[in-house]
Amino acid sequence: MRIFALGDLHLSSASPKPMDIFGPAWKDHPQKITQNWRKKVSNEDWVLICGDISWAMHLDEAQLDLNFIGSLPGKKILIKGNHDYWWKSISKIRAALPKGMYSIQNDFIPIREIAICGTRGWQLPGGDISTRDEKIYQRELIRAEISLKKAHNEGFQKKLFMLHYPPFNNGKLDPGFQELFRKYGVIWCVYGHLHGEDHHYAVEGVIDETEYKFVSCDFVNFTPVPITRL
Repeated sequence: MRIFALGDLHLSSASPKPMDIFGPAWKDHPQKITQNWRKKVSNEDWVLICGDISWAMHLDEAQLDLNFIGSLPGKKILIKGNHDYWWKSISKIRAALPKGMYSIQNDFIPIREIAICGTRGWQLPGGDISTRDEKIYQRELIRAEISLKKAHNEGFQKKLFMLHYPPFNNGKLDPGFQELFRKYGVIWCVYGHLHGEDHHYAVEGVIDETEYKFVSCDFVNFTPVPITRL
């Protein structure tokens, strides 16, 4: 059994939105996702989907995209991205998810001895961040700790944290997330959000005993990235 991660699927089955306006790599990207996913992932594996799942505005419109993901091999765990406007009531989302799909919001999902935690994240402090953005960032830190603390209180020593937004600002790890990851012993962190020329802002590697992986679709050739094997 393996755990993979992939971010920013940007699906639009209900009202197709051509993504190649963001670069030629996005042409026919759902087909690329399908082909590469099926080559890599088995039914025993897990795939962590790091937000920006569907362009849909409402849950009923996102259902086709959720069903598409559900038809692919493996079990899946989802977090919200900044473009997931359809993600409102978590109870309704969980009721709509196909079998073998799960969502994280102020909680965690166990995979054997590993707790999968997560939150969306937000724009980080520094530069021209607004007061509103600062409040959202602080709220996301609270949600991150709620997720991690629940896993910790249930005895999980190994933790993998999912984010949509990068926990880095101009190449430097955000002190807020760094402190939380150190406090709760996060071993892996996966994130997305960045596209095209913004890829150069991504940071990967081990920092403070946490391994960071950038898994945005157009960075990883629309292919789920292996994180660990159980």
